[in-house]
Amino acid sequence: MIADKTIRPEAPKGAVLLDGHVDVPAERLAAVAKALPDHVRLTHEEPGCLYFSVTPCANVPGRLLVSEIFADQTAFEAHQARTAASAWAEVTRDIPRQYEIRTA
Repeated sequence: MIADKTIRPEAPKGAVLLDGHVDVPAERLAAVAKALPDHVRLTHEEPGCLYFSVTPCANVPGRLLVSEIFADQTAFEAHQARTAASAWAEVTRDIPRQYEIRTA
């Protein structure tokens, strides 16, 4: 059975969780919105991705709420490396982020 990576599961012991937000300036919002579907799709395809969600905040314009669960530190680090070398990294370069990262 393939897990639905859009429904937040209970994090297994040793999983890495990231929660927080990205504040996208109004003048960059269109470019970020255009790049987001590919970023989400590629992340869902990564080994060890258990959950990944980026959604607009209802209360703060331009804020994207980010929530991730990766199976372990190795999967999380692989995601960080892939993302750093991606089109998403280029589109979101220098945009402020506030994340909390913890291990289950």
